[in-house]
Amino acid sequence: MEKKLVDLTQEGLDKIKEELEKLRNEDRPRIIQALKDARAQGDLSENADYDAARAEQASVEGRIQELEYMVDNCNIIEVSKDSVGIGSTVDIKYVDDGEKETYKIVGPTEVDIAENKISNESPIGKAICGHKKGDTCEVESPNGTYKVKIVSIN
Repeated sequence: MEKKLVDLTQEGLDKIKEELEKLRNEDRPRIIQALKDARAQGDLSENADYDAARAEQASVEGRIQELEYMVDNCNIIEVSKDSVGIGSTVDIKYVDDGEKETYKIVGPTEVDIAENKISNESPIGKAICGHKKGDTCEVESPNGTYKVKIVSIN
């Protein structure tokens, strides 16, 4: 199976490493202790604490594997000030209504709508990546096509 590279900003890689550290050094030992405590209660066949700890262990171990894959197969994106790409913070203006927005373009694993971090694979991300300040781009979205103008790239 061919390994797929994961596009990340340095900030995104740092957050992944931080989460991985917490899972390995805090969550994993806590769950192991919970399993020991549940085993000490006796019969495991009807032990809800044991079942809950096993389920949490499976979830944490799965997340650890996912994060380790990202760290081992990451492609750190260099941020350009000349054109929009992963890592760019972009001010855009919607041509139709003049409304302005600021977005940070990130890889798909770093998306956080609450912080205006959008994927380079999102409709807006696809439309503006590779373009320069002053360019007007056509965005094809599920709700129809619209235009945005790139006001600045930081």
